[in-house]
Amino acid sequence: MNPAPKTRVLFVCLGNSCRSQMAEGFARAYGPDVLEPFSAGLAPAHIVAPDTIRAMDEKNIDIRAQFPKSPNELGNILFDIVVNMSGFPLPPGLAGGARNWDVPDPIGEDEETHARVRDQIEMLVMNLILELRRSSSRTR
Repeated sequence: MNPAPKTRVLFVCLGNSCRSQMAEGFARAYGPDVLEPFSAGLAPAHIVAPDTIRAMDEKNIDIRAQFPKSPNELGNILFDIVVNMSGFPLPPGLAGGARNWDVPDPIGEDEETHARVRDQIEMLVMNLILELRRSSSRTR
């Protein structure tokens, strides 16, 4: 019996420099059994914010190989779930069935704010992973 296909999840924020990068990092670390994570930004930055890398390092998750990109740079991947943290409407190709997570943008804020946002994203990603695990166990 073949294993169930993994759920392709796209995490979107504004610059793909902080929130969506954190979500992708947590999803890669905690949920590789049920999901295949991607991240993108509506207006991609040039680098992942150093404060984002530092905040994730505190959780022992290295996201240095990740980089900002637009949804168009991901090719023709069909996503099962799109999580919008940007606070803005998504492009038409991504908007259908998108989930909105109300997560503040910590860019330019202090370390404590970054840690608070990181912890909020970690909880949201864990809840998503648990949801996917529950639904995949029902289909077996």
